[in-house]
Amino acid sequence: MMLGLGGWIRLQIIAIDGPAGSGKSSVSKAAAQQLGFGYLDTGAAYRALTWAEAKGLIDCSSATRSQLQRDFQYSISLDPGDYWVKVGNVDVTEEIRTVEIGKLVSRVAAFVEVRKYMKELTRDLVVNSRFEGVIVEGRDITTVIFPDAQIRILLTATEEVRLRRRSAELPSDAAVSDQISQRDKEDSKVVDFMVPAAGVTLLDTSDLNFAETVAAVVKLVDETKA
Repeated sequence: MMLGLGGWIRLQIIAIDGPAGSGKSSVSKAAAQQLGFGYLDTGAAYRALTWAEAKGLIDCSSATRSQLQRDFQYSISLDPGDYWVKVGNVDVTEEIRTVEIGKLVSRVAAFVEVRKYMKELTRDLVVNSRFEGVIVEGRDITTVIFPDAQIRILLTATEEVRLRRRSAELPSDAAVSDQISQRDKEDSKVVDFMVPAAGVTLLDTSDLNFAETVAAVVKLVDETKA
């Protein structure tokens, strides 16, 4: 597709939405590796901003877009084979994945100025990447961030399946259940991530394993190239 942000470039964008535990991060990353594309985890920015607020570096409740641009020194690798996230010079790749940050991130994501800033940040990161294509995953990517993406996918699964998948990543089943249920409840107030918008492909992975899900995403991209 042709995307014009600060200059016209040719860039293929695959936008993937989905609820917590749907597997969109791991699937998107693996599909990007197979395709030779970049991979952008947009949720990492929200988590990193939440981490920054928890450290007292910024107050998201009152911050404007210009303040966030100035004070939130965020960087992320779009290379699926060399993934890292930094705030300033601090590598926060592991710290932002804690249960504690997960409990706080929905509050930060609900602020209007934060979401406006994140839209600009996401589009800038994609356009300035060195890849010919980028898989961008998050919660409102297909409808708000890249509604004109060539391929738009809503990746979902039943709540039972999502809980089971997330339990492999977090230390406690209780924490998993609480976190996913709360994230779904809070985020649904901001964006509808369970029903595909017009033109968005619904990919229900409840009965698919990881490899089959990755293959389904890659097939959609290959069919578009053909």
